[in-house]
Amino acid sequence: MARKKSWRDMTKGQRIMLLVSGAVNMALLGAAQRSIGKTPDDQIRGKKAIWRAVSFINFFGPVSYFLFGRRRDAEHAGKGAAAVKS
Repeated sequence: MARKKSWRDMTKGQRIMLLVSGAVNMALLGAAQRSIGKTPDDQIRGKKAIWRAVSFINFFGPVSYFLFGRRRDAEHAGKGAAAVKS
């Protein structure tokens, strides 16, 4: 079985990439959590609590929230426009 690489075993480039990917992941997580908190319930597909939990999955959680969890403006506006015409 292969031994895990320690910080000392990594090259400078590997260390930088690890730090950059960690920073990007934390930025995505923060942005997703902030968006979930500020977005009204009717503009989120599903429950906020579920999206909050999903957003903690590295990279894929926040990205999936931004792609699939939020309702698009046109989609949400279309429902409102249909209600006004009726």
